[in-house]
Amino acid sequence: MKVSIVGIGHVGSALAFVLTLKNIVKELVLVGRTRESAKGDVLDLRHGQLFVDTPAQVTAGTLVDTAGSDIIAMCASIPTPKDMRSRLELARGNVELMRQLMPELARLSPGCKVVMVSNPVDVLVHYALEFTGFRPHQVIGTGTLVDSARFRQLLAEELRIHSGDIRAYILGEHGDSQFPAMSCAGAGGEPLDPTPGRYRLFEKASKAGFEVLKHKGCTNYAVALAAAEIIECIITDAKHTMPVSLRVDGFLGVRDVCLSLPAVVGGNGIERVLHPRLNEQEQAAFLHSAQVVRDAIAASRPG
Repeated sequence: MKVSIVGIGHVGSALAFVLTLKNIVKELVLVGRTRESAKGDVLDLRHGQLFVDTPAQVTAGTLVDTAGSDIIAMCASIPTPKDMRSRLELARGNVELMRQLMPELARLSPGCKVVMVSNPVDVLVHYALEFTGFRPHQVIGTGTLVDSARFRQLLAEELRIHSGDIRAYILGEHGDSQFPAMSCAGAGGEPLDPTPGRYRLFEKASKAGFEVLKHKGCTNYAVALAAAEIIECIITDAKHTMPVSLRVDGFLGVRDVCLSLPAVVGGNGIERVLHPRLNEQEQAAFLHSAQVVRDAIAASRPG
């Protein structure tokens, strides 16, 4: 299984490290701004091969070296402003970056699955599909997967239940218009009541990324683990259900934007999009989120 990571910054290098630990990748290609810029990570990972069960062949490359990839993880991005208040501030610059990178990557690996990690992820999933002509199941954004994980962890602390046993999704935009789908949240078959305290936990989860950014200047570990989880599901055909950014397939009448919905992820990429039963408030929040992303797509369209 060949995986290429494009963009070897904080997130790309963390993702490469996680993938080598998981023992699921045979060939791992790291693509930085230049071949030389990725060489340090390649050497560092090679030096640790003794300590993993199944060593991967790790190399530094250019776009040409990604040819024949089964999975491409897109982590490339313009620099993040120090005072960034919204991920949408990255839209115009990163859409242009995707316009430069995605067509060639698609030409070299027409059957690959793309895991979009760069932000604003919903906008970039849309343009990745547009720039490549790939089918919707081939492009998966990390979306609200990390947001949902943060929310579940906070709920786990309140309920004293392992976070893996809690089903609670944050859906919509990976951004300010996201919302918790409390009407279908539960644990052990018992619904989780939508209390004011739990909505406060959602607010805390939704701002957690910027809290990390404030303290360390970037977020990388959690999103790298999330991207690795998606990649592992594809490689092992695990068919796990997770909230990821995808082209909405008509849910609540929405078809023209990419947002996070629960999806079954397996060897074919997005195997199935699930349609949760949302209450009226949540339906309105989803439609609002769709409009926010739709406007961002229009505002960042290349001239």
